Amino acid sequence: MHIGVLTHNYPRFRGDFSGTFVEALCEELITQGQQVTVVAPWDPAYDRRPGDHRVRLELYRYAPFAAWHRLGYMRTMEADVALRREAYVLAPLLFARGWQAIDRWTRRARPDLLHAHWVLPNGFLGALASRRYGIPLVVSIPGSDALVAGQNALFQRMARFTFDQAALITANSESLRDVAVQQLGADPARFDLIIYGVDPQALRPSDAGVAELRLRLRLPPEAVVFLAVGRMVYKKGFDVLLRAVALLGEPRVHVVLVGEGDLWAQWQALGRELGIDRQLRWVGNVPRDEIATYYNLADALVMPSVTRPADGLNVCVLDAMACGKPVVASDAAGNPLVVRTGVNGYIVPEGDAAALAAALALLAADPELRQRMGRAGRHFIETEFGWPHLARRYIEHFERLVGR
Repeated sequence: MHIGVLTHNYPRFRGDFSGTFVEALCEELITQGQQVTVVAPWDPAYDRRPGDHRVRLELYRYAPFAAWHRLGYMRTMEADVALRREAYVLAPLLFARGWQAIDRWTRRARPDLLHAHWVLPNGFLGALASRRYGIPLVVSIPGSDALVAGQNALFQRMARFTFDQAALITANSESLRDVAVQQLGADPARFDLIIYGVDPQALRPSDAGVAELRLRLRLPPEAVVFLAVGRMVYKKGFDVLLRAVALLGEPRVHVVLVGEGDLWAQWQALGRELGIDRQLRWVGNVPRDEIATYYNLADALVMPSVTRPADGLNVCVLDAMACGKPVVASDAAGNPLVVRTGVNGYIVPEGDAAALAAALALLAADPELRQRMGRAGRHFIETEFGWPHLARRYIEHFERLVGR
C-alpha cells in the first residue's frame, strides 16, 4: 500500500524535534511493509542525507525567498494559544502552493491513501485531493490544530469540509476529539483514539552517561530528580509544577526542565519568585540523540498539562515510560490514556498544585515505589504503546478503507 503523508512538521536534520512522531510512524509503517511518501513544505533548515531515512520526501516551496519560509516546524503559534501575525500573511501562499504540490504529486503517484497530520493546512489540502481523485483520507489531530481551526469562520468552514471528507479521524486525547465534534462539526462515529507512540528499542532503561550528566547539571548525590520535557507554552502547565515544588518544601527535590518557548523567561522569573530557583535546572533544547540520557537520569517524569488550549498526549510521557520511569500527570491532554494511578504513576486534577505536590511527595519518599511503577510503565510500552502496536492499528484502518 502506498500512503501519502501530509504534514508541515517533519525532522529537517539529525537531532531536530519537529514532527518526530510523524517520522517515527512513517518509519514503522515502512517496517511493516508499506510504502510511504511525505509531502511537506520546504524549510531552509533541511539537511537530510539519503541514508538518514527510508521515507521518500517531496518538499515544496511556497514563498519566493528562503527567509519567508517561516510557517510550520513549531513556529506558527505564539505560546500555542494564537497564530503569529506573520502566519496570516504567509498562510495564503502556503495553501496555494501546497495545493499545487499535493495535487501534482497525487495525480502522478496515485497513492492508495492520504494521511494528513493537523487539520489545517494539511487536512484541508488532503480533503481537496481526496475528493478530486477519489482517494481515502485519514486526518490526525495532534493538538494545536483544533485551536487554529476555530480561530475564525473561514478556518471553521475549512475544518468542517475536511472532517466531512475524512473517512477516519484520529486524536490522541478525548479533549481534542470533543473539540472537533462539538465546535467543528466532526462526526464522532469516524473517530478512533490512537496515541503517538515510542520505539521501545530506541528508548530503554540504561545507565549510560547518567553519572556524567548529573555532574554536568550539578545535582547533589541525594537529589530526587523530576524531569519536565516540552515547549515553554501555557498548555504544558510547568508553572503548576513550579508551584507544587514550592508547596512540597523538600530541598532534595530537583527539577530538570528540557525545552524552550515563549514563556521561558516568565517561568524562570516565577521560580525565583517562589524561592526554588536553586532546585531548578533549565537546560533548553536537547538534541534527540541525547534526550534518552535525561529520561534515564530522572527518578520520574512530570507532565502537568492544562487545557489552554486542548492538547493531545505528549510524546515525552511515552518516552519516559519506555525508559522505565513513573509518570505524574494531570487528567488533561490524553494523559489518562496511558497513566494508571497506582500502577505506573499518578493522575492528578489539572491545575491543582497541591495535589501534584502530594503525588511528588509519595514518589520522592519511596525508591521502591518508583522502581515498581517504572517497570509497569515499560511493560505497557512493550505490549500496548510502542510504535509496532500502534502502527498496526493504523494499517488495519488503512486496509479497511482502501478495500472499501
